[in-house]
Amino acid sequence: MSTPLSPRFQGRYALVTGAAQGIGAATARRLAAEGAAVAVADLTAERCAPVLAEIRQAGGTAIAVDCDVSDPARVDAMVEAVIGEFGRIDVLVNNAGMTRDNLLFKMSEDDWDRVIDVNLKSVFLVSRAVQKHMVAQRSGAIVNLSSRSALGNRGQANYAAAKAGIQGLTATMAIELGPFGIRVNAVAPGYIDTPMTAATAIRVGVTPEEHQSLAAANTPLRRVGRPEEVASVVAFFASDDASYVSGQTLYINGGAR
Repeated sequence: MSTPLSPRFQGRYALVTGAAQGIGAATARRLAAEGAAVAVADLTAERCAPVLAEIRQAGGTAIAVDCDVSDPARVDAMVEAVIGEFGRIDVLVNNAGMTRDNLLFKMSEDDWDRVIDVNLKSVFLVSRAVQKHMVAQRSGAIVNLSSRSALGNRGQANYAAAKAGIQGLTATMAIELGPFGIRVNAVAPGYIDTPMTAATAIRVGVTPEEHQSLAAANTPLRRVGRPEEVASVVAFFASDDASYVSGQTLYINGGAR
């Protein structure tokens, strides 16, 4: 029998974007398991239904909110809806993301703009909307999802640029928001077994299992990561266990360099 998790987030309220699947869903489940009331956000509330049901069946508290996180008006409406329901936001996890991979000379301007908007601009928009509430309460933790691709990855000029931008934005937000008791950090996963990486495998003409085997062979731990392993690090950054940690990006990639 697994050991129950400690209630590090009892009495706290969290918002997780892109939480219908993958790392976002695992993070929402982890925060709820440790006592947080969680707003599970994705493009539609319907997409969040399975995660919502899991959290509630396990005895946790969660609500679903819909939002296109690249749209400023919808972002503001989402944050106000969460504040209206919870009264405050103690933890923000900017996880929403997408890929439109292609080599630079084949990449369209639309593919560039859409990935930058969803992966990078959204972090700015959601953080800007949430920080005013955190500033008023003089506390809060923001965790942003970067990626190993921030160091460069063939066929991902748009995604790599966005994820590298998140690291610079994270460091700057930490400087600006620190005086108000708000910590800002980022995690940068390597290859994680998610629907996004499965879709990438299919796009390049191999099965997800074959794709994972190739990635595992180039990883010192000789396997790919699981969403729950990223969620555990996000929970650390969001918790009081990281009370003097801010402005950092931690790579979660099985030792790959």
